Amino acid sequence: MASRIPRLLQTFPIPSASGPESIAFDPTGNGPYTGVSDGRILKWEPIQNRWITFAWTVPVRDRCEGPHNHTQTEARCGRPLGLDFYKKTGELYIADAYRGLLVVGRNGGLATQVATSAQGRPFRLTNDVVVDQTNGLVYFTDSSTMFARKDYGTIISTRDNTGRLMVYDPRTRVVRVLASGLMFPNGVALSQRGDFILVTETTNGRVLRYWLRSGRGKSAGTIELFAQLPGNPDNIRKNQNGDFWVAMNSRGTPNFSGLGMVAKLDQNGRMVQPLIDPTGVIWRHASHVHEERGSLWIGSVVESAIVRLRI
Repeated sequence: MASRIPRLLQTFPIPSASGPESIAFDPTGNGPYTGVSDGRILKWEPIQNRWITFAWTVPVRDRCEGPHNHTQTEARCGRPLGLDFYKKTGELYIADAYRGLLVVGRNGGLATQVATSAQGRPFRLTNDVVVDQTNGLVYFTDSSTMFARKDYGTIISTRDNTGRLMVYDPRTRVVRVLASGLMFPNGVALSQRGDFILVTETTNGRVLRYWLRSGRGKSAGTIELFAQLPGNPDNIRKNQNGDFWVAMNSRGTPNFSGLGMVAKLDQNGRMVQPLIDPTGVIWRHASHVHEERGSLWIGSVVESAIVRLRI
């Protein structure tokens, strides 16, 4: 399948921080919002043409911000990764690699921890989150119960399979484990009808489908292969048409080796629109793709900016 080279529309640089892992827009369409390496959740203010601090995940932020190596302070300062709004309440749910699952109100500020363990096992690498807009259930991943975010390479090289897909019910404040034994479960996305949820397995370079309700000949609780990918995936997000954008590292892929790559999957797991960055300049190590306002917004686990592309 032929790939397209996207056109860069705008760059949103982030001063003194890096790694805008995930992207979200609030219920009124404002944003984007993103979590960065110094532990803050930032909001883009177009009138001021700058990022402002919207929220944070730890109560004491002494010596967290500034031009230093944030990998040495993220365990203390927090490292927000996945973000998703519950549109009915304006609450923002946050998957923080070290602090677990958190939520903050529409006015921002200090986020509240809502879950740090499941079935007696603490989260070690809370990674991504998505909210079911019909009922408020919060689905999220813990990439490993053995290793922290700083041990990313070890999780991959040892093929650690202690990752879990879980759901949090805000009404009962209970966390249930939906699937375990996963190899670096990362991004999560709900289907258009809410009958299944997708989870990316970074180590295996694939997307799994977990059926939430019986249908299409599948029983609720069944997990199956949805798509095998030409790279190692990070986050995955549904667009308004029910298709899914996935960001991946294309290392080792024929014709795409070493290039930034994102792709759209249809509702049956077929790749229908791969995009590459042959320059390595528009984005590097894409971690998240969000379709909004007729554009693609791309986050990166290593860059100090978010970019907006023409679809």
